[in-house]
Amino acid sequence: CALDSEVALRVGGDFFFDPQPGDSPVNLVLIAGGVGINPLFSILLHIADLHGYQGGKGNGYKMGTVKLYYSAKKTSELLFKKNILGLMNAFPGKITCHFHITQQSSQICKELQPHVTGK
Repeated sequence: CALDSEVALRVGGDFFFDPQPGDSPVNLVLIAGGVGINPLFSILLHIADLHGYQGGKGNGYKMGTVKLYYSAKKTSELLFKKNILGLMNAFPGKITCHFHITQQSSQICKELQPHVTGK
C-alpha cells in the first residue's frame, strides 16, 4: 500500500479468499497474532496454489502480491514458520512475511533473522 491507498479491513468472523478467473488481481496484507495465523495460513496456501496454477495452466487467475505480518512472543510460538519460509522461497516477490517477536531474549535462528523485527 502507498499513502492514500484504499484498503478493506476485516477483523474476526468467517472470512475467506476466493478469487474467480477473470477477476482483477488484488494485493493482500494479512495480519496475524499467535494462533490467529490458522485461517490466514489457509488463505496463504490457497494463494500459493493459485500462483502455481497461474504459472503453467493459463486458467485465467491473475494474482497480486501477499504480505503477511505475523506476531508472537517468541519464535518458537510462530506456527507454520518453516512452511511460510518455504512459500516465500517458492514465490519470491509474490509472497512475503515479516515476523514480529515481542518477548524473546535468546538469539533468533539464522533462517528467520532477515524476516524478524522486535526485541
